[in-house]
Formats: sequence, structure tokens, C-alpha cells
Amino acid sequence: MGPVFAVVLVFVGCCSNVVFLELLVRDFPGCGNIVTFAQFVFIALEGFIFETNFGRKKPAIPISNYVIMVTMFFTVSVINNYALNFNIAMPLHMIFRSGSLIANMILGIIILKKRYSASKYLSIALVSAGIFICTIMSAKQVNVSNEGSEDQGFYAFMHWLIGIAMLTFALLMSARMGIFQETLYKKYGKHSKEALFYNHCLPLPGFLLLSTNIYSHCILFSQSTPVLIPGVELSVPIMWIYLLINVITQYVCIRGVFILTTECASLTVTLVVTLRKFLSLIFSIIYFQNPFTTWHWVGTAVVFVGTLLYTEVWSSVRAALRGPDAKEKKAE
Repeated sequence: MGPVFAVVLVFVGCCSNVVFLELLVRDFPGCGNIVTFAQFVFIALEGFIFETNFGRKKPAIPISNYVIMVTMFFTVSVINNYALNFNIAMPLHMIFRSGSLIANMILGIIILKKRYSASKYLSIALVSAGIFICTIMSAKQVNVSNEGSEDQGFYAFMHWLIGIAMLTFALLMSARMGIFQETLYKKYGKHSKEALFYNHCLPLPGFLLLSTNIYSHCILFSQSTPVLIPGVELSVPIMWIYLLINVITQYVCIRGVFILTTECASLTVTLVVTLRKFLSLIFSIIYFQNPFTTWHWVGTAVVFVGTLLYTEVWSSVRAALRGPDAKEKKAE
């Protein structure tokens, strides 16, 4: 019941989250900071009540280590959401973030001096090629959609390049954070729910730097079309409703991943998250009619084949199909 329930949470939570994030971004492309802030406040408040027991429970991992982790986590979250301000379409945003496994592997080779099999290196090439194809095709779309004057087209393209640089930096920083977490968990044991709380609580003062942007979007959200909530006869601006649902679905998604990590092998978790990204991408393209060419589909397919190759899903499926007979023969 546990793993099945967790998979349902991940798919329902994460896919719904993408839908409501896109609804927010479509009307207010620069709302990334207020979305990040709302998500952090909600998860930090839940963790303060249920994980730390109103601050009574001492952390198993020293706070100094959490400060380092939080600095990286806050930077990644803000940059990922802020990149949407730079002509980055939601499908490209999702495809780019699918390269996290590969970024983690590259930094693992450089920092931890790890060595991998040939299939792992092939998966790096496939994911890199897939992201490159999608990025190049999106670059062409930016140029086509800004055919007005040469200066306007160049400005829009440079603006888009800044967004790509931000996504690349966030991808590498996220991988570095993953390696840092890995070393911490080896030393102090796994405390993922505690880490979830501190990762969302400690960065809250950092949002003071973004307070002007957050406040301006609070005003814009309050000026959006009011919607009557049935039963309570209360009129609420539609953007606040979208934000609330986005925050709740983000929490459901994170909780689902947390349950999966405690009940399933890491391979299963990676596969579920990868499939969730793929479904979110397809839904975003179909429902919101985002521009997506044949080459985008080719690039997406290459990214997901590379990711599945990395997680060794094919060999696991083959082993499962052979069944217990194959294991008995091996034992003999």
C-alpha cells in the first residue's frame, strides 16, 4: 500500500503542480519568486509543526552543514523559477531539468573520482544530445517569433541565452548539492524529512532580497479576476487560488518522493520521477498547446531513453521477465 500510495502522490501532485505553475506563469511570467516563497513558507511551517515539534526536537545533522546545503538549495530554487522570466518555455524548462542525473554523474566523476560503465557514459551522450536538440530548436523559435526589427530579435535572443545560462548553472549547482547530501547522509545517516524542513526554513530570510518583486506580484495577484468560492460565498482573486493549489500540489509531490525514498530502491524512485516528468511534459504540450516541433519530440525521446539507460531499467525489466528460473540457473 505504501509504495503504490507514494507513486499516486508523485504523479497527481507533480503533474497538477506543473499545470497550476503554467497557469500562473502564462498571466504573470515574472511570478517565479512569489511561487518559490509561498512553497518554502508552506513546507517550512508544516515541518516546524510535525518534524521539529515546534522547535523542541534537535537536528541530527549539525546546523552548519544545513546552512551550506540551504545556500545551494535556495540558489537553485530561485534561479530555476526566475529563468522563466527569460523567454524560457515550460516544456524546455522541464526537459532541461531532466538532465539532473547526468549533471550529478559528471560532478561525481570530477569531485568524488567515481568511475562508471560504458552504458552510463552512453546515457550522458544521449541526454546531452537530447537537451542540445531541444535547446537549438527553441532558439530558432525565439528568432522566428521576434522578426520585427533586427535589434528586437537580437535582444530577445540574448535575453533567452541568459535564461539558458541560468538553467545550466542551476542544474550543476543542484548536482553539487546532491553530492554534498550524499556525503552528509553517509556520515550522519538519512534524515530526509529533517533536511526537507531545514532546506525550506533557513532560506526564508533570503527572500527579503526579493521582497519588492514579491510585493508587486501580491498586488498584481490581488487585481486578477475574482472567483466566487461556493459554499462560503467568498470572492477570491483567481491567481491566489492558483498559487494555493500550486503550493499544496508541490507539497504532495515532495511528500510522495519522500515516502518512495524510504520504501523503494533508488532505481524505482528515479524511474517514477522520470516518468512523471515525461507525462507532465506531454500534458503541458497538449493542454496548453505549447509550440513543439518534430525535432522537439526527437530531443525529448533521446533525453528519456538516455535517462532510462542510466537507471538500468532495461536490464531490470529483462531480469524480471526471465523470472526465478534464471536466478536458479545462475545459482547452479
